[in-house]
Amino acid sequence: MSRSIEIATEVLELEAKAVADQISGLGENFEQAVEILKNTKGRVIVTGMGKSGLICRKIAATMASTGTPSFFVHPAEAIHGDLGMIVEGDSVIAVSNSGETEEIVRLIEFIRRIGVPIVAMTADRKSTLGIHSDVTIELKIEKEACPLGLAPTSSTTATLAIGDAIAMVLLELKDFTPEDFAARHPGGKLGRKLLLVDALMHKGEELPLVSPDDPMRDVIYVMSSKRLGIAMVVKNRKLLGVISDGDLRRLLEERGADLLEQPAGSCMVQNPKCISPLKLGVEALHAMETHRITSLAVVNGEDELLGLIHLHDLWKTELF
Repeated sequence: MSRSIEIATEVLELEAKAVADQISGLGENFEQAVEILKNTKGRVIVTGMGKSGLICRKIAATMASTGTPSFFVHPAEAIHGDLGMIVEGDSVIAVSNSGETEEIVRLIEFIRRIGVPIVAMTADRKSTLGIHSDVTIELKIEKEACPLGLAPTSSTTATLAIGDAIAMVLLELKDFTPEDFAARHPGGKLGRKLLLVDALMHKGEELPLVSPDDPMRDVIYVMSSKRLGIAMVVKNRKLLGVISDGDLRRLLEERGADLLEQPAGSCMVQNPKCISPLKLGVEALHAMETHRITSLAVVNGEDELLGLIHLHDLWKTELF
């Protein structure tokens, strides 16, 4: 094994151990911290200096995207004019491995003066930060992964893991749903995967609508002109059934030329597969794959037709 691989292996082992060591520290203090953050009426402010500050930015971003309004405040900038970003009703997560970071310590008096609770994350509960916080989550760091023992490595990794743990507990306690997550992630490939059916479906003039009394001759015309491979039989906005390309071929074999004058209501498939507009596009894809169909009617709770989502719409959105 080369020296490079030896060093990398040791770093990963030390950081993995640092994360695992935090489990034994979970207890009443962690639960108290979660309770404070869950009951925060304003925002959760996350603050830390240097490498800890970079970790704090990630913690704040994770919370904000999973149902807990949160943002990062740089402690040095806070004591030089940005203190107004912390107001009554907020709570603060303050991160300092030593618990003695000057800029963090200087913030404590102001935060205490406006009555904002502080959750500390530090390796020393007897430090200034640990003593003056409402609750302290004590980090258990045996050894930094840096060969010199200087660069924050194991400590920052453990802090990030605890931050993720807090965010995920809050997500569960707040009943945060995939739809909520989707609403906060509209961009990029992740955003496309989280698009709601409502954003993907065909609606209005795009829909291949027929009435139950329309002859199949007209149904075939509608199916051809709308190019969705299906006709939707509707009366008083209620979806009664559907007629797909496959249904049409089967009906022609069974009924022959007489089919053209028969009403759509006698040819449709009743109780078609439907989906809510508030479901995710990936859920629509799963339903189509499960039932081996290429489209789903989109209806509300009263079975009123709102739209149609087709497999091709999901291909175009790159949900695969």
